[in-house]
Order: sequence, then structure tokens, then C-alpha cells
Amino acid sequence: MTSGEIRIARADGPVPGRMKTLHAGGKQVAVANVDGCYHAFDAVCPHTGGPLAEGRLRGNVVICPWHRGVFDVRTGKIRATPPLKNVTCYRVRVADPVSGR
Repeated sequence: MTSGEIRIARADGPVPGRMKTLHAGGKQVAVANVDGCYHAFDAVCPHTGGPLAEGRLRGNVVICPWHRGVFDVRTGKIRATPPLKNVTCYRVRVADPVSGR
């Protein structure tokens, strides 16, 4: 499920194959860099509140570090349980470092 859009500066985004938590729109959002494409999603696992950006990124999926729930970073859909709820994803717009747009 996609909900809204976040803007990040390329310098703020993680390097390919990594994730980081950013503050955008008053909330914590995890941003994953998969082969140069940014994907943003809620930073907190809906199962027990695990910090998703501290989990493992394997291709297009993130593995929660607390209970090994697996989510697709592109869609937010559960790929393996225990979570029974998807995470919310956001469209990412990379801001121009000069104009901020």
C-alpha cells in the first residue's frame, strides 16, 4: 500500500544494498536503496515495533531484526510471517540539492 510521498536529498539516502531511518513528514521512515532505486516504508514493524532499517536487506525484501518478519520494500506486502499486517510504503522523490525540489 502506498501512502503519500516523501522527499529526500540524494546525499541523505543510503548507499546501494543498505537502509537507513530518516525523518520525513513528522514520522520515521525507513529508506532502502535497491540497485540505486530508493524505496521508503514505515520504519517500525507492525508486529512488535522492531526497527526495520536495522534489519537485513536481501534484494527487494527487508527482514525484521526482532522476529524475522519479511516485507517487500517495493510494496510493503508481507512475504513471511509472523507479522499479519503489511507496512505502509511511500513514493520517493529525490530532491535536487540546489533547488530543494
